[in-house]
Amino acid sequence: MPGTNPRELGLLADCESCFGLCCVALPFSASADFAADKDAGQPCHHLRDDFRCSIHDRLRQSGFAGCTVFDCFGAGQKVSQVTFEGTSWREAPGTARRMYTVFPVMRQLHELLWYLAEALALDTARPLHAELAQALADTERLTLLGAGELEKLDVEAERVRVNTLLLKVSELVRAGRGGRDRRGADLIGARLAGADLRAASLRGAYLIGADLKGADLRQADLIGADLRGADLSGADLTGALFLTQPQLDSARGDTATRLPAALTRPAHWAAPQARASRPRTRGGGRARGAGRRR
Repeated sequence: MPGTNPRELGLLADCESCFGLCCVALPFSASADFAADKDAGQPCHHLRDDFRCSIHDRLRQSGFAGCTVFDCFGAGQKVSQVTFEGTSWREAPGTARRMYTVFPVMRQLHELLWYLAEALALDTARPLHAELAQALADTERLTLLGAGELEKLDVEAERVRVNTLLLKVSELVRAGRGGRDRRGADLIGARLAGADLRAASLRGAYLIGADLKGADLRQADLIGADLRGADLSGADLTGALFLTQPQLDSARGDTATRLPAALTRPAHWAAPQARASRPRTRGGGRARGAGRRR
């Protein structure tokens, strides 16, 4: 069976090995998350000659909170060092357009690898491990295609194929736990403090600005759920399915929030006593073209 360690699979971002692709290839709009507009293919004016961000240590204070919640799942270094063999868009300007096109494709493939690796690590999904292992191997092979093939790849079809399998995993893991089906539900600003959402399907649900303080989200399926500005203070996310670091980074929480072992508590989350006096805020904008997956 293929390994499931994200580091071994190259699914953790390594900015030192990337040509600043997220700072160039992707567009963003002026909003609560970005201080200015930027078109796709236009380098951010904070990008240095060495492909590092000149305000990396103060992105939130500078109005670029959106940058802090983006994760390429290791796609940046894969495109930079494997697909384009270590030659940057500055060294070979003629490759720039294709590199910018390939990067979001690779990012989606790496996100799928992340979900598949998580599913393979679940003992309760053992009946599906053979199918998951094959899907992971097939997806990994796609990431090794040449730039021209990646550019033409029907990545949406790949997402549908993998998502069908991930849905089976979700149903198997949550079976018999009485979880509610809130897939795609509009829960923007919902008052769900202390709610029992164990094993619920919240796939693609809109939870922007929702009050989830102290909510029980154990084994809940959160794939594609929009958690921007949601308050997860004191919530229990132990064993939550398909939750990613970008989702956590876009939400609010505190040191009492219980997280899956594979994820890291965001540095901007407050201590419980510091949060009590703060007013609730709603989530802001997102990078243009960023999609939600269910």
